[in-house]
Amino acid sequence: MATDRMQGVFPILVTPFDEKGRIDEQSLVALIEFNLAAGVHGIGVAIGSEMFKFNEAERAKVTRRVIETARKRVPVVINTGAGGTDLAVDYSRAAEDAGADALMIMPPAFLPAGPAEVVDYFRAISAAVSIPIFLQDTPAAPVSPGLALRITEECEHVRYIKVETLPVTAKVADMVGSVGDRLTVFGGAGGGYFIEELRRGSRGTMPFCSQPSAFVGVWDLFRQGDERRARALFDRTIMPVNRLAAQGADIFYHVHKQLLVRQGIIRSATVRSPTVPVDEITRREIAMLLDDLYPAGGA
Repeated sequence: MATDRMQGVFPILVTPFDEKGRIDEQSLVALIEFNLAAGVHGIGVAIGSEMFKFNEAERAKVTRRVIETARKRVPVVINTGAGGTDLAVDYSRAAEDAGADALMIMPPAFLPAGPAEVVDYFRAISAAVSIPIFLQDTPAAPVSPGLALRITEECEHVRYIKVETLPVTAKVADMVGSVGDRLTVFGGAGGGYFIEELRRGSRGTMPFCSQPSAFVGVWDLFRQGDERRARALFDRTIMPVNRLAAQGADIFYHVHKQLLVRQGIIRSATVRSPTVPVDEITRREIAMLLDDLYPAGGA
């Protein structure tokens, strides 16, 4: 698939698990088709997919299932970062061999790594593959515009960056102004500042996958120049979910999976252990949100 200038809405898939914590492949396929039917421009498997809780066989299984189900209808981006360079190279080669269209990788974060080591890390990965790479800038592993430019200059396949370091809007503006001619900038962090990021030059977002139609709708309206309707759609559908999902810990997994269960897309909202239990007040808030957005029987 041609992946020149990927842009638009690239939801990061959650991984559906059954009540025993096993990967539910049937629900995963349904989730992919749900997003494709909404008109998304790409899909991804990453931290939001609970990849860090996978064993090696599960990583390969989910990667293969997503790529096979997508069938090149949209680009598939697979997160292949790791704590060690050799391991990241292995993951990256395996993803490309499975048919991934692009990779997404954040700098090593488990142990401190200086700029030179980070560049070496990405240089080794870039040399091992032939598909585009997204840098992932996160609070745990921030990427400054200067470091992003240096990586791009030394790593042939690094062509995109997903910006998630707070304050996101300022970081997007800074990144676009500094390296926008070398890197295509995407937003992330759940898409909470999607419109603000677009105004500052981002070319897309990688949100969660529970509301693909809403995100595509906002993208389309913004691209048509109708920011008023884009904002109204965002505020009515996306903002209430993001406010609740951003309260802390890993509540976002619970919120988005319950949204998908209510819509009949996946069968269980199970989040793999370890996960922070949802307290009674938050459970009521999630139920109220579900009732507002997807009334029982009306999804």
